[in-house]
Amino acid sequence: MPPCSPPLGRMADRATPPERRGRAVRVWSAIGALAGAFGSVVGGLLVDASWRWVFLVNLPVGVAAMAGAVRWVPDSRDETAGRTPDVFGAVNLAVAIGAVALGLVKGPDWGGRATGITAAFVCAVLAGVVFTVRTWRHPSPVVEPALVRPRIFVWANVTTLLFSVAFGAAVLSMIMWSQDVWHYSALRTGLCVVPGPLLLPVLAAVGQRVAHRVPAALVAGAGCVVFGAGTVVIVLSLGTEPNYATELLPGWLITGAGVGLALPAILSASTSDLPPGRTATGSAVVTMSRQIGTVLGVSVLVAVLGTPVGADQALTGFTHVRWVIAGVTVLAALTAAGMTVRTTPAAWIPPSPGTERIGEPTSPAA
Repeated sequence: MPPCSPPLGRMADRATPPERRGRAVRVWSAIGALAGAFGSVVGGLLVDASWRWVFLVNLPVGVAAMAGAVRWVPDSRDETAGRTPDVFGAVNLAVAIGAVALGLVKGPDWGGRATGITAAFVCAVLAGVVFTVRTWRHPSPVVEPALVRPRIFVWANVTTLLFSVAFGAAVLSMIMWSQDVWHYSALRTGLCVVPGPLLLPVLAAVGQRVAHRVPAALVAGAGCVVFGAGTVVIVLSLGTEPNYATELLPGWLITGAGVGLALPAILSASTSDLPPGRTATGSAVVTMSRQIGTVLGVSVLVAVLGTPVGADQALTGFTHVRWVIAGVTVLAALTAAGMTVRTTPAAWIPPSPGTERIGEPTSPAA
């Protein structure tokens, strides 16, 4: 996903007028949700046939996507690109994230042996420091230092990361509970997941209708709260005996409504205070934040859940996981407030030839 984001963002810049870009992002999010709903069912069918097909199916899909892009997608090039990207910095970022995930996931298995956990987090800190230094010194870093100046963009990334932590943990907990505790098949589990994502296009349309009257920060914050409320509903209604219609479905529909409100609003607002030439890079950074959040969410789930034995222990473990998810959504709702547009936003300084400066205010026009 991340490698696709800069070209997709650049094509959105050229194919969509600025005033309609938010709507385009919402449509993009809705299509992605429908693909997720459809993919869960297809994944269940493939797993029932053979787990290998889950990976092999990407070959024909990838070839078809490449052929379609060549045939129908207009050409788009970044004429300013020329420097070699900071590969070493990217590797250090991946190492930092992987080390954090390793420490969280393996922590319960390592138990009292703190050496492994300490080593994992020390490695994460060192790799993070190297990445930060490379960001400020490399001529073509993974994340341009100037991108940390626009306030809406920064808070949108923080909100995206937190919301993705909750989302990743919620989806995996849904799947694990259905298969490991209720002993549903892979296909039946996939069908259980479908109703939530199906609500995203509906709520994305609602968000588009109110976009001109309600700030994106408020819509995103409300979506985070709704997502957390759905998680609490699941906690209060879930039992060890399978009863999807009354115990999982109501809360799952509410969480789906929360995603439909929050995610399109966050994504559409995330690059709103970036200059046109940097929206592609900005969208890539937001996508990176989503992926990092998902990795951390899955890792937190594994760390909190542990290895329960029996349905009663599993219920207790998943209850703890879902309370953590609800708490993270509250944090996401709070950080979403930072996406509020100022009444007198800072203007952009036109870049001098060969350079681009982001987020520096200019003097008011005479």
